[in-house]
Amino acid sequence: MKNTKHRYIKVCMALALLGAGSCAKNFGDLNTDPSLVVTPDVKYLLSYSEDKIFTYQGTEWVWESMEQLMRFTQHITSSPFEITNNVNTRYNNYYLQILPNLNEIRRRVDAMPDKDRYQKIRVVTNILMVLHGIKVTDMNGSIPFSEAIKGRYDFKYNPVYDEQPNLFTNWLTQLNEAIKVLADNSLTTQVSYGPSDIFYQSDWVKWVKLANTLKLRIAARLENADKAKCQAIFQEVMKDATGPISDYDSQVKYVNATYVPFGTGGDIDYRSRRYASTSIMNFLKKTNDPRLPVYFEKNDLVGSYKDTLAQYHVSLPSFIDPNDPLIMYQGGPADWTTNPVVASFIGNPFPVSQFTKYSLISPINRRFFSPQLNQATGKFLDVAVTYAETCFYIAEFIQKGYAGGVDTKGSAEDWYKKGVTSSIQTMNTIAVTAGSTTAYSGDGTTEINNYLANPLVKFNGVNNLERIYIQQFLGMYRQPNEAYVFCRRTGYPKTGSAYYGREPFNELIPRRFWLIDPGEVNRANWSAAMQQQGFTPNAQDLPTLSSQRVWYDKPAPDFGKGQ
Repeated sequence: MKNTKHRYIKVCMALALLGAGSCAKNFGDLNTDPSLVVTPDVKYLLSYSEDKIFTYQGTEWVWESMEQLMRFTQHITSSPFEITNNVNTRYNNYYLQILPNLNEIRRRVDAMPDKDRYQKIRVVTNILMVLHGIKVTDMNGSIPFSEAIKGRYDFKYNPVYDEQPNLFTNWLTQLNEAIKVLADNSLTTQVSYGPSDIFYQSDWVKWVKLANTLKLRIAARLENADKAKCQAIFQEVMKDATGPISDYDSQVKYVNATYVPFGTGGDIDYRSRRYASTSIMNFLKKTNDPRLPVYFEKNDLVGSYKDTLAQYHVSLPSFIDPNDPLIMYQGGPADWTTNPVVASFIGNPFPVSQFTKYSLISPINRRFFSPQLNQATGKFLDVAVTYAETCFYIAEFIQKGYAGGVDTKGSAEDWYKKGVTSSIQTMNTIAVTAGSTTAYSGDGTTEINNYLANPLVKFNGVNNLERIYIQQFLGMYRQPNEAYVFCRRTGYPKTGSAYYGREPFNELIPRRFWLIDPGEVNRANWSAAMQQQGFTPNAQDLPTLSSQRVWYDKPAPDFGKGQ
């Protein structure tokens, strides 16, 4: 979409950021290719960035989410693989696939003679920059942003690394600008992205709702480091006339028949099959959670298994209750070293006879994550920012007393119920789209109401905040990064809790990832950022990564040590 010179500058900027080398700045030998589009339509520049926010995650699901983050949160249990250089693709993607086109949209709009008609198109880029930028800083701390794309236009290849407090201040300003412009009904002659906006088809109200929910995401991250700022942001969002995401349709959704993160083969089991942890399985079972068959597959204790056991005079292992009505669902220890007897059945069947072996531990619902497994025809529906997440933030902040005198349009319990309801409905929709096992048939009203009435689910006036936390945690099963950040910032699920206890976990858990030396072109700024944050440069070992934290994480509790 750009002439050769612009493409060359883009590569130089990327190399400067990513440490892949440096470029000379002599363009005398570069010729413009007349077959290239010199003036791209800004509508398609947006489509590209929106698409890449999701589709880059194909490898992330395998190497980062399944192998690392979901084990650390104890949503699943699986073989404990080392952290490799395949993690942190979020960082490269931001600078190579997302920011360039979004900045190009801004540049082109600002140069238009009728730019006033493109203001809403322009500020949508603010929201997308923040959406992925939050995810990048979560694991990296200080990152290039304010000068990140200046290599392309200003020949500046050594961008500063903005510190987290400055990033969040910048992003809140950009979100507020977007909300102001998008909600301005006096701007009546605005150009629209139309269907090229694959998130919302230029429904500006939905974009405002997303911006407000992203403000809540930032508020949650700031709570431990700046509680007053967290409260102020929450109150701003609740006072906004449009408010945050408020229903299924205003969630950020993406479905594409050609995007299958785990492919059509067995990549969902790459290196190891993943299973339910004991803690999540036990809680889902004792609360009769409708999401249980959505999240996990049944084991082999179905059908006439009792007759077979009796025929061969075999008893099940002692950790399984033979009278359990949900015996077909079993979890395994999050850390195999803490219970090697049960762990021995993870991936290894229980022998009944020379002809019969039963798998006892329930795997993750592979079709839910990999809808084209074994040539099936389902589609992968990704919901990156959910109504449930929004509701639980609001419930949490109300419960903590952060609302002040602001009208929150409901109590903590009201928002909690909305969050639980939306989570179950959204997960069921993902399952239906995937052609997977569902939570219910029909509209789910009966199942959801029964769940909300369960004594272990409804508010009891004793541990209401913990109940909000646990439902927030359960609802983030398909949002590995958000689940990890939640566990890291709150310390829940809490070790030793009688309600929902985090399991013993002897592995070191990284609190951050690493950014390697970018080379001579930007080593000075990188070194300054590492020193300012107290990071050991180039360190990739777990003892270091588990002890050094990004700014907003420094006051947070250890995993499982919530208050």
